[in-house]
Amino acid sequence: MAIVLITGCSSGIGLETALAFARNGDTVFATMRNPSKATTLLDRAKAENLAVEVLALDVTDDASVAACVADIEGRHGAVDVLVNNAGIGAGGPVETIAIEHARAVMETNLWGAARMMRAALPAMRARRAGVVINVSSVSGRVPGTPFEGWYAASKHALNALSEAMVLELEPFDVRVVCIEPGSCRTEIYLNSPTEIKPADPYAADHRWVDEFYTKSVEGEGGGDPALVASAIVAAANDSTTGLHTLVGDDAKLFVDLVAQAGTFEAWMPIAKSIIEGVAGPRPQTVLGPPAGVIRRR
Repeated sequence: MAIVLITGCSSGIGLETALAFARNGDTVFATMRNPSKATTLLDRAKAENLAVEVLALDVTDDASVAACVADIEGRHGAVDVLVNNAGIGAGGPVETIAIEHARAVMETNLWGAARMMRAALPAMRARRAGVVINVSSVSGRVPGTPFEGWYAASKHALNALSEAMVLELEPFDVRVVCIEPGSCRTEIYLNSPTEIKPADPYAADHRWVDEFYTKSVEGEGGGDPALVASAIVAAANDSTTGLHTLVGDDAKLFVDLVAQAGTFEAWMPIAKSIIEGVAGPRPQTVLGPPAGVIRRR
């Protein structure tokens, strides 16, 4: 059975993935920054008589990544399946979101996955076997999502990195898969609260789009994280799995709609109509030059 290392397992997709691999009989290392948050995972594993080992791991810390991977390799020689699931969101306008929040998204979602791959790949290459599964998002397959621009950028970048690695790792028989869920009932937004300041020039539109996210992602419309976990386990065990693997009907719908639109300009009115269908009409915003500024013809 496989040696599986999963990041971000305190809740949501990571938690369900750890349980799914354990049900498959694999040796599972479920990691998280704060192991005290593993109570739900361990309780559910115990109820099903599953073996899951929890390890502390902060994907934004080089030393933490190196120590965790070295621990597993010291016991088993190499990681067979690496699941890069740890991720955070940070809703806000590209211009006015706190820059430290924007950096944190890129540091976790992109560089965190990169750290994990750079740590685990040498032993995989030496064995000429292994699978890297990067949990991306449909946000990495469609044009940048308003007020989630930094999150979308991190997922587009993760997809591009994964695409580059396919050819790089081919001679070593190491596979790369991007799992790209649509809306999913996870705690990513609860763990990354959005602050909308009334004085922000983007506040009205931000509230409008945030209402769309709240209803479509956090509400009953969100998909079951267990379905994403099943897709991850299937990808690890099926060598014919494509690099880009969409999960959820809404993910496939969005990608198809973007393809049918053909251009970004054609996609924009479609995107706005989708948001309006969930969050209501776009708020009226007065647009024009600031007071005292002369607009030259």
